[in-house]
Amino acid sequence: MNNKYKVKVNNSIEFDITDDDVSKLNAEKTADNIYHVLQNNKPFKAELVDSTFNRKKYSIKVNNHSYDVDISNPLDLLIDKMGFTFGSSKQVNSIKAPMPGLILDIHVKEGQEVKEDEGLLILEAMKMENVITSPRDAVIKSVNIAKGDAIDKGHLLIEFE
Repeated sequence: MNNKYKVKVNNSIEFDITDDDVSKLNAEKTADNIYHVLQNNKPFKAELVDSTFNRKKYSIKVNNHSYDVDISNPLDLLIDKMGFTFGSSKQVNSIKAPMPGLILDIHVKEGQEVKEDEGLLILEAMKMENVITSPRDAVIKSVNIAKGDAIDKGHLLIEFE
């Protein structure tokens, strides 16, 4: 299978690479975190300066020029497409219904302070009770649903200040 990856360099340049592209890369490890790369008959010295493996973020120095590189695999791209981007929850100012369902209970009211991961409400969907939690510390600006409401996917549930 030839997976496709999205690569972003310095938060400005984006391109796609595949497993096939990676297998064709002519790179030899010369020391810890240092590689000799040959591309189009041109040599490059590449050094892995820093990495956050779980987030797929790397700082790389190529011929003494530094680059910040973010790599998204097919699962990351699917999660992003679904709106569940890793790390983006800290900027969330509202909660929308992730699926259609029935509001069973609401644990918060306008003006209430909530902590990250605190339960806000219970949404029943497909005979399962789903606790919707706060993505960050916040103050509730508005509660746009009532107990017993039937809601559609994407319905605005709660807004934060």
